[in-house]
Parts: sequence; C-alpha cells; structure tokens
Amino acid sequence: MKLNYFIKRLSTVGRWIATTVFCLVAIAFIWQGAFFSDTAAMANPATNLIASKDAGDQVQEKVSKDAGRAKNFIRDTADKVEEAARSNASKVDRATDGDNLLERRAKDDAALIHKRAEQDAARTQKAVDNTKNAVERTVENIKDAFSS
Repeated sequence: MKLNYFIKRLSTVGRWIATTVFCLVAIAFIWQGAFFSDTAAMANPATNLIASKDAGDQVQEKVSKDAGRAKNFIRDTADKVEEAARSNASKVDRATDGDNLLERRAKDDAALIHKRAEQDAARTQKAVDNTKNAVERTVENIKDAFSS
C-alpha cells in the first residue's frame, strides 16, 4: 500500500515539473523573439516604404514596358491571323480553276477575318492602354498620399 501512495505522489510531482519546464521553455521562446527581432526596419522606416518615389517610378516604368510588349504581341498575333487567312484564300484560289463560288467565298472569308482581326487587335490594345493608365494613376495617387 505504501508503494502505491509513493508512486501516486511521484507521478503528481512529475506532472508539475513537466508543466513548469514546458512553461519556462515557452516563456524563453517568447522572450527570445521579442528581444532578438530585426529592429533595422524600426530604426529608419523611410527607407523601407513600399510606396517610395523610386519604387513608384520603377512600377510605372515596368508597366509601360510590359504594356508595350503586350501591344506588340497583340499586333503580331493579328498579323499571323491575317496571314493565315490570306494563305488559306490563296490555297483555295490555286485549287480551283476560274471564278467560282468557293474562290469568292474564300476571298470574302479572308477579308472578314482580316477586318475582325484588326478590330480585335485595336480593342485589346485599347484595353491594355486603359489598364496601364489606371495603374499609373494609382501609383501617382499613392506617391502623392505618401509625399504629403
């Protein structure tokens, strides 16, 4: 009987010791995080602003460059579509002899494809310009807000 009583007390003391050690370790981790964090950002917050003028200018340059690339890609795609339409119309022209319905239809389709490709390219380039302008306005507004 005495052995059981002794083991029960030893188990209770062991739990208290384990809980105490766990709490001390948790406090040590919290303490270390608070005192050894990187305080360089707090020392000079002006150098780390995301919306600084240099960053705003870089964003605007990147937007302009990417918009130019996107517009060139759109123009190249429209040119390839138009070239494919002309190529198909010329293949139909070579395959048929004389002025028949298929040849006229192929030429009409090529003209329609050319027209639609130009319209789609113009509409997409206008959307790219609108997006670029919206981004640039937003960057300017942010720069103005931080400079005031």
